[in-house]
Amino acid sequence: MTTTPNTSAPAPANPVLRVPPASPAAAAAYFSASLAFHADVSDVASALAAGGDPGFVVLDSRSTESWDQGHVPGAVHLPTALVPQQAERLLDRSVPVITYCWGPGCNGATRAALALAELGYQVKEMLGGFEYWVREGFAYETWEGVRKSDADPLTAPVVAGDCGC
Repeated sequence: MTTTPNTSAPAPANPVLRVPPASPAAAAAYFSASLAFHADVSDVASALAAGGDPGFVVLDSRSTESWDQGHVPGAVHLPTALVPQQAERLLDRSVPVITYCWGPGCNGATRAALALAELGYQVKEMLGGFEYWVREGFAYETWEGVRKSDADPLTAPVVAGDCGC
């Protein structure tokens, strides 16, 4: 008896499902952990705008030249390379720290967060960094004073005050 090879093998899955999604339990663990490590720009801005003590401090981990170009109002300036030497002098270990750098293409805030965690600080990284702070239309300080840009419709709602996420 001869058999004919099966030429009707299933087509490979599309690129999205070539690797199947994680189980719901694994996905819940991953996304829960992600929220423990990251803060959204608009959530940080909202907490700061509410007035009073937001329960955290914002840390700009960029160079002095970058800081002068613009930074989140009220942020502490501590370049990543100086975290080990100066964090103790500038930060209270009992207050969570939210780090940021230039934007999604820069890992300075990640390196600063790692250095702070290794020193015993509770820390989160602000997703999008200074780039998304400005693109979402939040006020920022420069060496010349406070500035504000219009919100970029690709990153923030232009009409509504809340994106609904």
